[in-house]
Amino acid sequence: MTDIQDANGPGTPRAARVAVVTGASRGLGRALARALAEDGYRLVVDARNGDALRAAMAGLPAGAVVSALAGDITDPAHRGDLSRAADTLGGPDLLINNAGTLGPSPLPAIADSPLDELRTAFEVNVLAPIALTQLLLPALRERGGAVLSITSDAAVEAYAGWGGYGAAKAALEQACNVLAAEEVAVRVWRVDPGDLRTRMHQDAFPGEDISDRPLPESVVPAFRRLISERMPSGRYRAADLMPAGDHNADQAAGGQAAGDHAAAAPAIEPVLGGPGRS
Repeated sequence: MTDIQDANGPGTPRAARVAVVTGASRGLGRALARALAEDGYRLVVDARNGDALRAAMAGLPAGAVVSALAGDITDPAHRGDLSRAADTLGGPDLLINNAGTLGPSPLPAIADSPLDELRTAFEVNVLAPIALTQLLLPALRERGGAVLSITSDAAVEAYAGWGGYGAAKAALEQACNVLAAEEVAVRVWRVDPGDLRTRMHQDAFPGEDISDRPLPESVVPAFRRLISERMPSGRYRAADLMPAGDHNADQAAGGQAAGDHAAAAPAIEPVLGGPGRS
């Protein structure tokens, strides 16, 4: 399924930038897709649930152009559809690898993790984003684009129960780290957004109240800064990227004082932090 929405008939100028955002029906993916549309990007978005994806894209700014494709990111045919949709809109300038899976809920210990669940975690969180990146890389190189992959502090810290998800994110991080060393024309970022109030985070803590976590929209300014300033390839925490004086900085830092992060340099090397699992 493909839906192309254009609120103003002829659409945006042909020179408009194009972003591919996976897992855009909810949470951080939805927040980033909407922000990019506000910033003038044409969008190619996906999610497994087509109805949820269409609902998430409702209310985009006037003139927004979006190609919404329902499908599974692990499906090669679906990844091909995403690539062709991006080409149709002018070619990709930005790929955001946001789609992912937590695994079983509640989270099991490594000793009890079913191997088929671990295999799925690596297929969704590592192999699929690498495959999509490979597919879009020629166009991204040509356009001097960027690849942004969502990671977690579970990739660099040891949290009981987070072995499968954390190991998958660690593998994705190292793949991105090497890709950054190999690619000259393309920025390669991996970003830990911190603790957020999302369905995935709720699944990680079934039955617990996570209403104290900030909404995904609170960290959007950090991603906007990273993308607009075209920062060097590397690993970043959203809390360290929040613009100085931004009223969301306190939330994005997981409750720490905004001033603690206002002057902090972006964390390009892995930062070992608090108990948040993104």
